[in-house]
Amino acid sequence: MSIDYLEKFAEDIGYRSIQQLRAERQLWLNRESNAAFKDALELIPAIQSDPIICDSTVRIGKLEELTPTQKEHLEDALKTFIPWRKGPFEVFGTYIDAEWKSDLKWERVLPVLDSLKGKKVADIGCNNGYYMFRMAAHEPDIVIGLDPTVRYWYTFQFLQRFAQIDCLHFELLGVEHIDFFPSFFDTIFCMGILYHHPDPVGMLRKIWKAMKPQGQLIVETLGIPGETSTALFPEKRYAKVPGTWFVPTQICLVNWLQRSGFREVTPFYAQKLTSNEQRKTKWAPFESLEDFLDPEDDSKTVEGYPAPWRFYVHARKPKA
Repeated sequence: MSIDYLEKFAEDIGYRSIQQLRAERQLWLNRESNAAFKDALELIPAIQSDPIICDSTVRIGKLEELTPTQKEHLEDALKTFIPWRKGPFEVFGTYIDAEWKSDLKWERVLPVLDSLKGKKVADIGCNNGYYMFRMAAHEPDIVIGLDPTVRYWYTFQFLQRFAQIDCLHFELLGVEHIDFFPSFFDTIFCMGILYHHPDPVGMLRKIWKAMKPQGQLIVETLGIPGETSTALFPEKRYAKVPGTWFVPTQICLVNWLQRSGFREVTPFYAQKLTSNEQRKTKWAPFESLEDFLDPEDDSKTVEGYPAPWRFYVHARKPKA
């Protein structure tokens, strides 16, 4: 039996609660509806490849490491995980152009990011793990990705099957479980999920509790333009996206963070979202940004709301 990487932290975290949730969510993984994902993991053997090369693309493996039959099976397996939302990836020579050019977000974050070397890091809403793989190049002690989406768990496990990076771990947990890790993380990434929660301030307070004093939080979120501290609350959907609750102006986001206990709250990027960053691709062949905007006026969504911007802020938990 493999050793649970969290056992050595059992006295510092809510280990029993995590174990209980893991057992419950194992049942999710075994549902018949997820059989295709499970089968994809077994299509080709777990070949530990050369170390990942991370520039704009997360590269795992080389084309010549697979036989023609393995290459065919690999592409079939990769297609099982469509749509690929985050990327780009290149897996044994197969290039995956994801819906989001996530490398652009990473490049914006890097100039303000604390050193991750030897640090404990959380990636809330980690999706398929793209940012986790980028973090691994910075030599953290541990990176824990939290996401309750089974498709993303299987996608990450498929990639990790070949990458086998010891410091990376994916838990089928949501942000509501981050306080199982009190004062644990040096750095927390909260990218692209704040607007999906009906209580953003409560969510930020839970994140605050999970951070060490002087820890750094990186927030990236959907927003709307405006000079006042307001947030849009859509009637049903925003830009066709279900489960969208509060869409803030940048100053509103700053105020949320400050009132949640964070200090040194510093915005560092604010721009209207364009199809250069989010678009339909072969690996995400469904509606994307251009379908979410008013075809006659791209300053509005199809519902008539202000078109989406993306805001980036970094903040710090003060010393006790």
